[in-house]
Amino acid sequence: MNNEEKEGNNMLRKLLLLIILSILGYGFWVSPDFKEITAGVAIFLFGMMSLEDGFKSFTGGVLEKVLRKSTDKLYKSVGFGILATTVMQSSSLVSILTISFLSAGLIGLGQGIGIIFGANLGTTTGAWLVAGYGLKVDIAAYAMPMLVFGVILIFQKSKSLKGFGYILAGLGFLFLGIHYMKEGFEAFKSTIDLASFGGTGLKYLFIFTGIGIFATVVMQSSHATLVLIITALAAGQISYENALALAVGANVGTTITAVIGAMGANIAGKRLAGAHFIFNIITGLIALIFMNQIMFSVDYVSNYFGITPDNYTLKLAVFHTIFNIIGVVVMIPFINILVKFLEALMKDIAQKEVQVVDTVKYLNDSVLELPETSIVTIILETKHLFENTFELICKGLNLDKAKIRSINIAIDNTLEIQPSNPINIDEQYHKKIKGIYGAILDFSTKVQFNTSIEHADEIHKIKLANRYLVESVKGIKHLQKNLIKYKDSKNDYLKEQYTNMRMNLAEILRNIELIDQTQEDDTIVLLISKLKVHIEKNDIISNGTLDTLIRKSLITNEMATSLMNDSSYTYDISKNLIAFAEIIFISSTSDLKKLDSDILIDENEVEEFIQKESHNEIK
Repeated sequence: MNNEEKEGNNMLRKLLLLIILSILGYGFWVSPDFKEITAGVAIFLFGMMSLEDGFKSFTGGVLEKVLRKSTDKLYKSVGFGILATTVMQSSSLVSILTISFLSAGLIGLGQGIGIIFGANLGTTTGAWLVAGYGLKVDIAAYAMPMLVFGVILIFQKSKSLKGFGYILAGLGFLFLGIHYMKEGFEAFKSTIDLASFGGTGLKYLFIFTGIGIFATVVMQSSHATLVLIITALAAGQISYENALALAVGANVGTTITAVIGAMGANIAGKRLAGAHFIFNIITGLIALIFMNQIMFSVDYVSNYFGITPDNYTLKLAVFHTIFNIIGVVVMIPFINILVKFLEALMKDIAQKEVQVVDTVKYLNDSVLELPETSIVTIILETKHLFENTFELICKGLNLDKAKIRSINIAIDNTLEIQPSNPINIDEQYHKKIKGIYGAILDFSTKVQFNTSIEHADEIHKIKLANRYLVESVKGIKHLQKNLIKYKDSKNDYLKEQYTNMRMNLAEILRNIELIDQTQEDDTIVLLISKLKVHIEKNDIISNGTLDTLIRKSLITNEMATSLMNDSSYTYDISKNLIAFAEIIFISSTSDLKKLDSDILIDENEVEEFIQKESHNEIK
């Protein structure tokens, strides 16, 4: 998002706040009883915020794992959306989480759309709970114990207890808010009869739909709007037909939350917000166009389940469920078409034109509130930086990137060295490395200020991994000149050593590619150990090769100096690449993360293991 867009969004928010404050001030002036209703709404919204904070504290574990494993099929995505929204009672939170995961590249657009469809169905459970339970018992009595235990747990140091405390306190505030809204409308009825402002017909259908949209935009919660509608309907402040129109408006209005949540997201997040908007608009239009038919269906279903004709609050819950089901049933067959339409409508800049300067793929502000997701995003961007580093090192070595990656081609002196066509490393560094590296550091700093000490330490290590990649590129810059100069040297001994440097670095790159393709920590450790053995074994300074060449006068003093300097560059590049791999590819949850950096495993044992597993685990 550029500065102009940010400034525009800030102005919009300030204008909206001014409108809200003006309306509230007028309401307080017109009727003192209005205060109780608005206090109920405020307490309810605060409860939703507390509930969201509580669930966010658990997003680093169960939620992410379930999301990644439960969205490989469309029906699973829809099911996850229903379940998550039912449990958390917040389609907004589910939408924001989904946008965050989609922006981070952890799920696809089709999966995200499935979750959004499910979330819309999940919101209907809230209407059922309030209409069937919340208005018939003294829920304020249940709210008090929840608030007491919740606040006590919030002050605990344990993250899990604190999160559970926020959930309890959130539920307590939700119940308390519903209680005050219900009481407020009962008191308000004696002052002003809102039902007298209502009516039937197409005109009032659109008027109350618009009011529902506006109320949801103001409160940023369709759930809060629904509760307000149900309590007003129970108190006789609005008619049944007008309540249905308000419910349709609440469904349409909730798309604004997703749109706002996607403002800081990348193109993938914006596409999902677009899908949410299209789905709710189409569902709302279907409900308005076929309102009479849906009302007939509501009467039929209500009669079947024994709901009395005058129980309008439960009939509203039935209506809300039916028209959301219709929307999902109508839209599911068109998901693939919707995905293609959104991808065509919102084309990534990188797809429109070949960018001269590479930019970040995964970093976006929409994930900043979720530390664990932010860390995953930074790791993905770091791998993107490694991809560019890999390419740049290959060009600096005059080697074919595809051949280094191919396990069918041996990395030895027979690996073809490309014709000398030196690239400008400095120029490529500015195009491919610098911008991404700077963005990663900036984003990581933002996350560190918003997370625990444990997460901050992990982010610090990831920042180190990025620095190792940058240092590798700088090393190639120093190495490049003599690699080209001595590629066709008349001195066969010198030529051989520079060829070995190329092949040693190519070996490092290939094995890191293999590491990236396996998920087994023990296999990764063996591969890294193999690389450590490899660089120590092939260091011509420590293994005595350079001394032998000098002592036997096989190379000149000038050659010896160049060889010694360039061998050091090669060794440093290798160590930096291995250090990067250790941080990024060994699971942070594994005890293997504590691997001693000086450990050396017998190379024969490593080679035997690699040969055994190469056809099974590393493909």
